[in-house]
Amino acid sequence: MSTKAVSAIRRAHDLGVTHYDTAEMYGWGAGEQLVGRAIKPFRDDVTIATKFGMTKQFGVNSHPDHIRQVVDASLVNLDVDHIDVLYQHRLDPAVPIEDVVGVMADLVTAGKVRYLGLSEATPDALRRAHAVHPISVLQTEFSIFAQDAIPLFPLLDELGIGFIAYSPLARGFLTGAVRAADCYERGDFRQFMEWWNTPNFHVNLRIVERLAAVGEERGVSLPQLALSWILAQGDFIVPIPGSRNPDRVAENIAATDVELTDDELRRIADIAPHGAHGDRGSPSPWLD
Repeated sequence: MSTKAVSAIRRAHDLGVTHYDTAEMYGWGAGEQLVGRAIKPFRDDVTIATKFGMTKQFGVNSHPDHIRQVVDASLVNLDVDHIDVLYQHRLDPAVPIEDVVGVMADLVTAGKVRYLGLSEATPDALRRAHAVHPISVLQTEFSIFAQDAIPLFPLLDELGIGFIAYSPLARGFLTGAVRAADCYERGDFRQFMEWWNTPNFHVNLRIVERLAAVGEERGVSLPQLALSWILAQGDFIVPIPGSRNPDRVAENIAATDVELTDDELRRIADIAPHGAHGDRGSPSPWLD
């Protein structure tokens, strides 16, 4: 296991972070084991989220028996007696959402899970799921580059559902260290994303440069600007930037102390009114 990653998680805790997100598919158990090892000294002070529903072939599987098997394995991997937040990683068209949430609710009754969540779910699925058992949180990609979740916010407010923003730094584009797709190893996911495609890459790079200039004027880094922008969109939103570097973790957490002005928010909106050029890679089911 990565000693540096464990150190990053523990540094986050020292700086006040109390929620940690992982999933079965992040290393097929290895990611959960790492998180479990890292948070063990302060398990009772934090919440852990994990997910089920993906296959190693990047398909989906939310059949009831599979859900139970994955959750039992996650409990072992995390070395905990309960999971604080359990997500369905992606909707499974072969299994009605009512059946999926019914199994998840049984896991709550059994004491294995406390709260339920969905990831990249449609408005219809959210409503139907919430009717079976309260859904506490929706997780979806959200950043200055990926803004297509904004139309969902009124529904989340109506149902009292929180929002977890994954990839808040736009899969690395908003870290200030972005490179062209052909600079990464062969098969890297960036080589298949429209954000990195020509001519999108050069347009998006210009957006990054203009955003970085806003941050420089304010005295904050580009990642801090990007994270503070997310926090400014609503107090029901929590971004989950990932990093194995303890110093990067500290830099990201410092964004919580940055309150953007109305003028700065307007400038960001002018620079990236609809996000990045090109599709974000993951389908947005509510836009179909």
